[in-house]
Amino acid sequence: MIFMKKSKFILVLVIAAVLTTTLLTACAQQPATPPAAPHAETPQPAETPGTPGSAPQEPAETEPEPAHIRLGALRGPGGMGMVKLLDDAQNGLTRNTYEYLLGGSPDELTPQFLQGNLDIIAVPSNLASIIYNNTNGAARIISVVSGGIFYIVEFGGEEVHSIADLKDREMFSAGRGAAPDFAMRFIFEENGMSFDNDIYVDWRVEPTEILALMSTMEHALALLPQPFVTVAQTQLPGLRIAIDLNEEWNALDTDSQFVTTVLIARTEFLEQNLGAVEIFLEEFAASTDFVNNNLEEGAALIEQFGIIAAPIAQRAIPYCNLVSITGPEMMRIMRGYLEVLYGIAPQSIGGALPSDDFYHGV
Repeated sequence: MIFMKKSKFILVLVIAAVLTTTLLTACAQQPATPPAAPHAETPQPAETPGTPGSAPQEPAETEPEPAHIRLGALRGPGGMGMVKLLDDAQNGLTRNTYEYLLGGSPDELTPQFLQGNLDIIAVPSNLASIIYNNTNGAARIISVVSGGIFYIVEFGGEEVHSIADLKDREMFSAGRGAAPDFAMRFIFEENGMSFDNDIYVDWRVEPTEILALMSTMEHALALLPQPFVTVAQTQLPGLRIAIDLNEEWNALDTDSQFVTTVLIARTEFLEQNLGAVEIFLEEFAASTDFVNNNLEEGAALIEQFGIIAAPIAQRAIPYCNLVSITGPEMMRIMRGYLEVLYGIAPQSIGGALPSDDFYHGV
């Protein structure tokens, strides 16, 4: 239930190919986290007689006020960059205090977030827009945390090296009506090809099903996400990355990037804890940098928090595009990405492009 004073409302989230329709009723109650006490205004010293014209003293800058934050993330790239922060929090090394929930799918986190039980969560980028549109702006994006994580892999040959090489071929994929579908449509169109007519996609429910099918074939292509690509390479020797969709998107020279996962905060919590959220963003950025630059130690933490095994994580981290992008740059690339999705399927972002207030820190 989203905290709203003296009112009740019903939220309907239609989440295409990511979540089933979720019906939530909001009840009037007090916020879980009370607003921080306003800082007292620093009094200006009175002018001392005999020193006319002395400049007034500037009030001292106040430090951001820490808070307790309840985090949620998926057991994938959305959670991988966060593990150093979680470990530091358990050892009392963070300025904020944290508790966390790691889930296997967005529908484990989204209801908890909407009910006010989680303050900040990592979710698929289009889902962030859906939540904003379907809750009258009750969520704000505060950071982009992973870029493109989808790769076209080839088993049994080295025939595919470019998008043009995919023409008239068959390819497995999961995620119809979700990020991989939209990305491929956009990249195909920008390369003068039709995703509906120039390639046959055999849509499957789970990547594990795709891997099992590929293992029975002499030659096969598939569109898979990291870190599952790395998992698949350990189980299917000879499987290779043929095309990086992140690179293909960037090569199009558009004012957007492939954005897979973002962090959103409950608007009410954000407005009452601006300082604590800024501290969190600093600590999250440091955590992401640690994981990217210390593969062995970062992988060990990823295993420690039950995301994936350390040997897999160590190989996968460089391909997961873990980032921490905030402020105007976050707004630029996220808005460009949502504009692409809106042009392909408006319902994939909740039927409308979010207003400027969706973007925190701009």
